[in-house]
Amino acid sequence: MYMNITKKIMGGLVLFGFSSITWGATPLVDVDWMKANSCNADVRVLDLRNPLDGGSKTDYLRAHIPCAVHTDYLKGGWRTEVNKIPGQLPPTDKLEKLIGDLGIDNQTHVVVYHAGKNALDLGSATRVYWTFKVLGHENVSILDGGLAAYTADKKNPLEKGNITPDPKAFKSKLNEALLATKDDVKVASGNGITLIDNRPTHQYRGINRHPKSKRNGTIPQASSLPESWLTVNGGGKFRDVETLKKLYQIANVPAEGEFINFCNTGHWASVGWFVGSELMGNKKSRLYDGSMVEWSSDETLPMTEEIKL
Repeated sequence: MYMNITKKIMGGLVLFGFSSITWGATPLVDVDWMKANSCNADVRVLDLRNPLDGGSKTDYLRAHIPCAVHTDYLKGGWRTEVNKIPGQLPPTDKLEKLIGDLGIDNQTHVVVYHAGKNALDLGSATRVYWTFKVLGHENVSILDGGLAAYTADKKNPLEKGNITPDPKAFKSKLNEALLATKDDVKVASGNGITLIDNRPTHQYRGINRHPKSKRNGTIPQASSLPESWLTVNGGGKFRDVETLKKLYQIANVPAEGEFINFCNTGHWASVGWFVGSELMGNKKSRLYDGSMVEWSSDETLPMTEEIKL
């Protein structure tokens, strides 16, 4: 629990204490919001920097947003291997303990931030955000632009050292409407449900594939909308909604209707899901976390390979 004390922050001192504000969480918060609220007792900020974005726990210890807690996106239990398929949603009891140990209960407003370098590391934030939503926790947000946006102004305070929060009790209420299984995708293909492949174009066309995928190509009738299109210059900040709508048109992807986003293991696809569901307001969006690694491993399932090398 936070105590009413003065903490030493890189660049100055900040005084914070108890608060009982009820937050109306929006999908994105900006730097000004973060500066004003990161140490509020009702807020838990999670630092997700990891080797995918060139970051580590060491980077967190050197400097992080005040009162943020580090969690290991890759090895901390946010994703797991199921039937030799990596990146799957872990059992709810495992996630409940992980989240509770981060000092989060069902009333906490969770705000996650990534390094902010590119769309790949943004996927860490959107995947964790999606996980909270799947668990029925609506009070969650992402810092748009990540740490890069926050540190663009050198005057913004940073904090050194480690924060170990007091554990809390977190209970999930699974929202299966956000999940798509292999069987769901089988039904979707050719039945009016839009399949969106958020991988890079070279993988969608079959030129290259993920190291753990068994076959090249994509799911039949899937549309290509690479995750790098969805952020400004492929960076860590989302494009505005009007630009996103234009990009959907260019990709021949409808802005409404039932969607299933996929990639290789549900990382890039979480960026696509977030854009469709949270920014564009399409609440019929689902994420297939098994994605192409699972789909391609089943030789009975069809695939489309546009370019055969």
